[in-house]
Amino acid sequence: MPGTRPLKVRSRIVADTIDVVPPSAPLPKQQVSDAATVPGDNNGSENAESRSSSSRHASTARSRGSPVATAIITGGAGGMGLATAKIMGRHHRIVVADVNQERIDAAVAELAALGVDASGVVCDITDRTSVDRLIASAQSDGHVRAVVHAAGVSPQMGSAEFILRINAVGTINVTEAFLRVAGEGDVLVNVASIAGHMSPAALEPTRTYKLAFTDVTKFEHKLVRSANRMPKRMRPGVAYSTSKAFVIWYTRKVAAAFGAKGARVVSVSPGTFDTAMGRLEERSGSAKMLDFAALKRPGRPEEVAEVLAFCASEQPGYLTGTDILVDGGTKAGLGLKGMIAMARGA
Repeated sequence: MPGTRPLKVRSRIVADTIDVVPPSAPLPKQQVSDAATVPGDNNGSENAESRSSSSRHASTARSRGSPVATAIITGGAGGMGLATAKIMGRHHRIVVADVNQERIDAAVAELAALGVDASGVVCDITDRTSVDRLIASAQSDGHVRAVVHAAGVSPQMGSAEFILRINAVGTINVTEAFLRVAGEGDVLVNVASIAGHMSPAALEPTRTYKLAFTDVTKFEHKLVRSANRMPKRMRPGVAYSTSKAFVIWYTRKVAAAFGAKGARVVSVSPGTFDTAMGRLEERSGSAKMLDFAALKRPGRPEEVAEVLAFCASEQPGYLTGTDILVDGGTKAGLGLKGMIAMARGA
């Protein structure tokens, strides 16, 4: 939140849900990780000054020997974010970022029990100052080599404005803040969604997307206005799909800037996953998508977490400026007819 210092919660843990929410927006009590499941989309909290009771796990973690490099996981308190933290915590110090202090505490405690050296920082990703403080806080413990940006919200969680501010503006804030400090070998992994693949590229509002580099306020306003031209029940879904298509587009466009610093940026698009957010979105069509999938089941958070952790590792050093679809073969089986059926059946 603007004006508050980021809270550091020492321990090990990884987050699983969403990370950010403007103070003016209605806040769901529980956050859900950004494991997008349908062509639609999903949250936050504060108390940045109080120190978590789970901090007592930190000294134990450090006494066993902490990895040198740090990885930040936004939306790391649950779902795929937390699952990713557990994997990356084998070789990194983990900083879990979320808007909800209680969720951070729980995640840090869970990670600590696994021997992961982790801390937590309350962060509102829609506020650039809050994101800058997150980065600075993480840097105080060592070099930040990787950021996995898994924070986000889904269609059932709020209005078109709420969704676009968190998923699109939040991604801009995290990307710009990390790019400022990124160096050789560093990497940002943005979580997008299969929803971002649902519209033909020719129909994407790329002229509006380009405003992300020059006028973020105008960028947000134009996307919200476009979504609100739709029938009311469709607006959150349209906003979600647009926000995730933007994440994919934006990741490609900033690759050169990261590359100039010897760093990488990649997006990963989950399909239908068995997370809190995924279950919330079943009512808006995510379960129907499995009818078109090659694998007739939801994905497990650990399955997409392996992809996120790999992308954020040092191994794929030539992987940048692209999107990886992790959807159980859904898009391969969907086709144009299926996309139309999904749009109508919603």
